[in-house]
Amino acid sequence: MSRKKTEIDSESGPVTPRVPVDRFGFLKQEHGNSPERFSKARSTSSTDHDREERKVRKWRKMIGIGGSDWKHYVRRKPNVVKRRIRKGIPDCLRGLVWQLISGSRDLLLMNPGVYEQLVIYETSASELDIIRDISRTFPSHVFFQKRHGPGQRSLYNVLKAYSVYDRDVGYVQGMGFIAGLLLLYMSEEDAFWLLVALLKGAVHAPMEGLYHAGLPLVQQYLFQLESLVRELIPKLGEHFTEEMINPSMYASQWFITVFSYSFPFPLALRIWDVFLSEGVKIVFKVGLALLKYCQDELVKLPFEKLIHALKNFPEDAMNPDTLLPLAYSIKVSKRLEELKKDYEKTIGKPVQP
Repeated sequence: MSRKKTEIDSESGPVTPRVPVDRFGFLKQEHGNSPERFSKARSTSSTDHDREERKVRKWRKMIGIGGSDWKHYVRRKPNVVKRRIRKGIPDCLRGLVWQLISGSRDLLLMNPGVYEQLVIYETSASELDIIRDISRTFPSHVFFQKRHGPGQRSLYNVLKAYSVYDRDVGYVQGMGFIAGLLLLYMSEEDAFWLLVALLKGAVHAPMEGLYHAGLPLVQQYLFQLESLVRELIPKLGEHFTEEMINPSMYASQWFITVFSYSFPFPLALRIWDVFLSEGVKIVFKVGLALLKYCQDELVKLPFEKLIHALKNFPEDAMNPDTLLPLAYSIKVSKRLEELKKDYEKTIGKPVQP
């Protein structure tokens, strides 16, 4: 994937890993975001290879050259598109499809030269904060490991550009993981406009409230999640109340980074496929599915062990093929709207996106 050279780019050779990496580029001895824990479940048989090839051909036909057929196909067969996205977008097409379903491709085409202007000619009050946090973003991925290497430079450029583009939001630490994830699948400029599409709400509700002072949208989401846990998993909800556990202790990062921080990478990608297509409700569904899947163990744990367990879910619970079907079966859309109104009543004003 080509990445445009911008302000702080300089000549640099490719990153040559000294240790083995998995198929996504994560160091194999690292487990936080590495998919190696699921390698046994992945077959490399010719049957699986043929199936994947057929899947890619279907997607290429659906997309058209450079995305030319996408909107027409979505209008004609929205249910087919939804089903295929939920099954997982082929990795080789993921970057393009993410841009198409998020609305970011349209933003890019409507704003030629804007990204370059923001990176090269503007200054940001957040530059030092961004530089400080760069090395903390996907530290086990070869693209971001090298100090001042191509990955860190690209990440700096995207975050700096956004902090200038939207000075009300500026830069908040969790944004680095979202920008970093996008950069693994697209160029700097494409990643920037997808970030804009998400925070400004090109297709779904704006995300910028996740990063405003006081994190107002995070507070709303945590209120909604706590209510849903009590309603849909009452035994666990009661145990949380007894142990004085609230969602801010374990779920804030779920929303701020959309599971891109600390979750196994294959699971994060599958969630992002659906998140970009269907919106934030998938974050609630996945969170509730995790809690539901693990509730028999969680209800036995006292406070300290409970906090640890809620940040370290077992491997079987984090398998996309196990977790996502359970998540899809949980219906939350209508209740989320009702709970949003309840939350706004409790704080006495509408939540600003």
